[in-house]
Amino acid sequence: MSYLMKGVKSCSPVNQMHKVTGILLKNILGMNKQQFKISCAASQISSEEAYSFNYVIVGAGSSGCVLANRLTEDPLNTVLLLEAGPKDTLLGSKRLMWKIHMPAALTYNLCDKKYNWYYHTTSQKHLDNRILYWPRGRVWGGSSSLNAMVYIRGHAEDYNRWSREGATGWDYEHCLPYFKKAQTHELGPDLYRGGNGPLHVSRGKTNHPLHHAFLEATQQAGYPFTDDMNGYQQEGFGWMDMTVHQGQRWSTASAYLRPAISRPNLSVAEKTLVTKILFQGTKSIGVEYVKNGQKKKAFASKEVILSGGAINSPQLLMLSGIGNADDLKKLGIPVVCHLPGVGQNLQDHLEVYIQQKCTKPITLYNAQKPVNMVRIGLEWLWKFAGEGATSHLESGGFIRSEPGVPHPDIQFHFLPSQVIDHGRVASTMEAYQVHVGPMRSKSVGWLKLKSTDPNDHPIIEPNYMSTERDIWEFRQCVKLTREIFAQRAFEKFQGPEIQPGNHVRSDKEIDAFIRKKAESAYHPSCTCKMGHLSDSTAVVDPQTKVIGVENLRVVDASIMPSVVTGNLNAPTIMIAEKAADIIKGFPPLQEKNVPVYKPKTLETQR
Repeated sequence: MSYLMKGVKSCSPVNQMHKVTGILLKNILGMNKQQFKISCAASQISSEEAYSFNYVIVGAGSSGCVLANRLTEDPLNTVLLLEAGPKDTLLGSKRLMWKIHMPAALTYNLCDKKYNWYYHTTSQKHLDNRILYWPRGRVWGGSSSLNAMVYIRGHAEDYNRWSREGATGWDYEHCLPYFKKAQTHELGPDLYRGGNGPLHVSRGKTNHPLHHAFLEATQQAGYPFTDDMNGYQQEGFGWMDMTVHQGQRWSTASAYLRPAISRPNLSVAEKTLVTKILFQGTKSIGVEYVKNGQKKKAFASKEVILSGGAINSPQLLMLSGIGNADDLKKLGIPVVCHLPGVGQNLQDHLEVYIQQKCTKPITLYNAQKPVNMVRIGLEWLWKFAGEGATSHLESGGFIRSEPGVPHPDIQFHFLPSQVIDHGRVASTMEAYQVHVGPMRSKSVGWLKLKSTDPNDHPIIEPNYMSTERDIWEFRQCVKLTREIFAQRAFEKFQGPEIQPGNHVRSDKEIDAFIRKKAESAYHPSCTCKMGHLSDSTAVVDPQTKVIGVENLRVVDASIMPSVVTGNLNAPTIMIAEKAADIIKGFPPLQEKNVPVYKPKTLETQR
């Protein structure tokens, strides 16, 4: 509604001890005197051991919720899940937290520090020295509770590239089964879609005439229609998949955490900031955290698993003494392991909005007027339906920027509305727009600690637009979008171009527009890259174990060797599903020889 506009049981480590105590009492009742004496002797454990679990997971986001669910499927595994932010419900109600669960209300939390880390980059010298805003989820579900709910897996070749980059066993035939395992698609299972997973995926229901006009225009421009950009053919334009179920955002908290929360072997603590990983030598044994202003410890008998995301996970590693030794020493942090790749290889997607005025009053502009926002909100609160039950990003696509490019490197999201400053400024007119940007930019950045204070955000340097290729690709994005908007399908809707504006024509003028208006698509990744032990820049091995230490893993978007072609939530959930099988010692799933579309010729751009 922002650009229109289950009760949960949470347990602390103390609750976990109550569960364990209950089990012990049951066992004691069946013991003889000698057994009881032995049991009493064994129970003289230290207070540290009393807060011990098999696994401690840091971050209840897109990966952490998946891991918490999958690892506690084995009743012998005890798991503690720690989240810095609050629950995603109020008094057990999703309706009372409508800003999270109403799909159309998504920009409220993109702009609210309560559920959001609210990061900012350094001044970007190739973007007119602007500081860019990076929202990241700080709530149950993490960024899956804040994002635009677009479900995109990426291209098969992204995962084959990962394998070549050192992530052995992470090629497409080993990743596809985990996408399917996670998913229940409303259109039913097939060779590419899942039909029995916890993550519900659906298509848009608005049937909006501007979405139809957009798809018709792309075909008039010579691009193919694809009926499933997550299936056989990514290339082309079509209807987007969304993580929306029965009119509600379907985050990983809804899909994975809530169904597992009542398990006696799962404990969850919210508003809990993990400040340090604890080590004995190079063996991880637990974490230190702050809750209600008090410093506490929790111990892991098997492993500590970091699932804080591409910013928090490398930050916590460095705070704990894992990173570039020279940088750590400058801050006075004792070095546990010299691992120079931590925080390096930062990759993101950058995008611009191409906006066109609409001559008919059919956009979402009227829906943003107060009286209509109330109507839309009440309809959603009553029956999870109506204009509030979608993110409205229902169509989009992928194309190649030029001949010779083997698979798509530009992504489009179409929206029948105007977005200004991340949705922080209200729309001013009837308009529609495309979000467009390159998918595999050459610019790579880094992040480093600002201080030893865990509350201080790290220094984030994405190094945007630092190569000539990136500049050329963005020019193509603008030119190719304008070509689509100029097709016959838009004639009855098309008013003047708002952004960049008809006065922006030359390459120099387009470049200046991009420097002034490009923004993050909110896809930070790759800062703890997966790779071979021989790769000095790798942080985790293909088993997701942190190199050079024991009993420590990272499982989130930070371990991607390189950014994928599309949005990151679906791939991040896949990573966690696959990692859960690795942790449990299960043989990897594999589906061989699944066909993937290739253009008939690379001599043309479309």
